[in-house]
Amino acid sequence: MNVYTFLILSFVVAVYSIETIADLLNIKNLSNNIPLEFEEYYDREKYIKSQKYLKTTTKFSIVSSTFFLAIQIIFIISGGFNYLNTTVVSFGFGPILTGLTFVGIFFFASEILKVPFSIYSVFVIEKKFGFNRTNTKTFFTDLLKSWIVTAIIDSVIFIAILWFFISVRQYAWLYAFLVIVIFELFITFISPVIIMPLFNKYTPLENGELKNSIEKYAKKENFKMKGLLKMDGSKRSTKSNAFFTGIGKFRRIVLFDTLIQKHSVDELTSILAHEMGHFKLGHILKHMIFSFVLTLTMLFVFSFFIDKIWFYDAFLMDTQPIYAGIIFFSFLYEPVSLITSIVLSYFSRKHEYEADAYAAKTYKKPEAMINALKKLSVDNLSNLYPHKFKVFLEYSHPPVLERIKAINKIEL
Repeated sequence: MNVYTFLILSFVVAVYSIETIADLLNIKNLSNNIPLEFEEYYDREKYIKSQKYLKTTTKFSIVSSTFFLAIQIIFIISGGFNYLNTTVVSFGFGPILTGLTFVGIFFFASEILKVPFSIYSVFVIEKKFGFNRTNTKTFFTDLLKSWIVTAIIDSVIFIAILWFFISVRQYAWLYAFLVIVIFELFITFISPVIIMPLFNKYTPLENGELKNSIEKYAKKENFKMKGLLKMDGSKRSTKSNAFFTGIGKFRRIVLFDTLIQKHSVDELTSILAHEMGHFKLGHILKHMIFSFVLTLTMLFVFSFFIDKIWFYDAFLMDTQPIYAGIIFFSFLYEPVSLITSIVLSYFSRKHEYEADAYAAKTYKKPEAMINALKKLSVDNLSNLYPHKFKVFLEYSHPPVLERIKAINKIEL
């Protein structure tokens, strides 16, 4: 193991250590006191259950991340990448197909290793706490579909990057970026009608009080959308959610059937008002721009590494194939990725506050929004006392108690 190998492994271990410390602090920060705001929503037994859920999922996450960290380190220092490359090169394919084979084998092996952990998470942990409704057939069908969809999408992006860096070289990072942007916008456009229906059934929301309330609010806010849909989330889990999908006038509002079952019309309209606020306030566009800028930066920085011998030596390679360099760069980029995710999470939390305020001011029923947040937290056994470091590091949404406090301060 040379100094470059040690340095890159140090990056990986450092990120793992920071995330693990955040998890441990988060568990230590648990409180036996039910917040005053939740006294009418949580009984003692269910509150204790929510704490057990956090402890169980956190410990499981630490075990699984430790396992995969060990696998990564062993694979790298044992020359696994070089052995894999020697094998795929022996097939005699061209550079693009060789690269796809190299990456395909690596990621498929990674996914296979994840399967036992996914099975335990879904059929043991989620079942134990009353969330799981997935049967074995649905689980493995979903898994196969997700592998196929991911393989198709990632292959297109990988081929674009690899082809430009092999064939063009100068400004390859810029050309690859432009192709990726166009392709990702295309995927965003077709996802609601082609990809998402592969996993769930989407039906138009029935005529009634809820549909009338949402449509009335959307019309008042001049919010154009393609339709209101209900998703059969209950066939996999009792957890509930709502989201928007699509772009432009093809936007769709999607409600989990479990969400509709557990919330009043005012609460559901408040939730959707919050989501509309993200669009009205430009949060979706800002997030997309940030994502594209990050992709452009990554490709630009990568262009400085692809021909550096030490970069490949760090992974004990005998040759310097660009397709392997793409994978290696993800290891080198981990500390930067952690920093950018912290920045992104910070702005995401800020946007959540803004969307809450938008919903409260435009729908003018802040209490309905607060009740919805309380119910969602209880139904999903959310942690009411997350540690500040955990929030800083990973939370895309502010802790629910802070959101409730902020909504109560809004002047209508």
